[in-house]
Amino acid sequence: MAVIIEASELRNKFHVFDDRFHAGELLVGELLREYKGKKDVYVLAIPAGGVQVAYVISKKLLLPLDLAVTRKIHVPWNKEAGFGAISWNGEVSLNKPLVAALGLTDKDIDLCINEEEEIIMRRLQLFRGEKPFPSLKNKIVILVDDGLASGFSMLTTIKAIQKIRVKEIVVAVPTAPWSSIKLLKPYVDKIVCLNIRSGPVFAVADAYKLWYDLDDEDVLDLLEKDEQ
Repeated sequence: MAVIIEASELRNKFHVFDDRFHAGELLVGELLREYKGKKDVYVLAIPAGGVQVAYVISKKLLLPLDLAVTRKIHVPWNKEAGFGAISWNGEVSLNKPLVAALGLTDKDIDLCINEEEEIIMRRLQLFRGEKPFPSLKNKIVILVDDGLASGFSMLTTIKAIQKIRVKEIVVAVPTAPWSSIKLLKPYVDKIVCLNIRSGPVFAVADAYKLWYDLDDEDVLDLLEKDEQ
């Protein structure tokens, strides 16, 4: 069961981060110093939004950075909404109550999963080329995104990483609802979330003063910068 670390002064507040880079700096400055420079710690970002946050964390803590390419499984008639997620190594998590409410059949689900798998393969080729996935067995892994919504993308990433038999999993996100924190808590060792909010409606963007979508080129630019 995870230890939860938050910034209590930011509880239920809005627009607390200037942008994703600022959120990364606050995560480093307040909560993640114990990992600085350790040889057995790796930072994995969920693209695209998590890469800016993770870039700051990896640079400030002198830790290697890589990507965990996980995709939301999108509702066929609403590409902004998802009913689960799939990872680069085939781990799938479904929001079963939502699947039932949407009336999705097994065939519908399989078609959606196949579509996301194709996108994941293209992104892996774009981001990694022939570069192998890092060896994470017996390592401490810090999983980073720019925030949690339903939490299923992070849950899927956690389950994918667990297959590698890592030593410890830390989730580091700037913002999340309590419901997603509770969803992930049984699966990881620590959750670091600065801005936890409760209430019937939650949007990751509401934690940021400047919010914009990132594309694959933004991710590539940061990866190239990281290698310099």
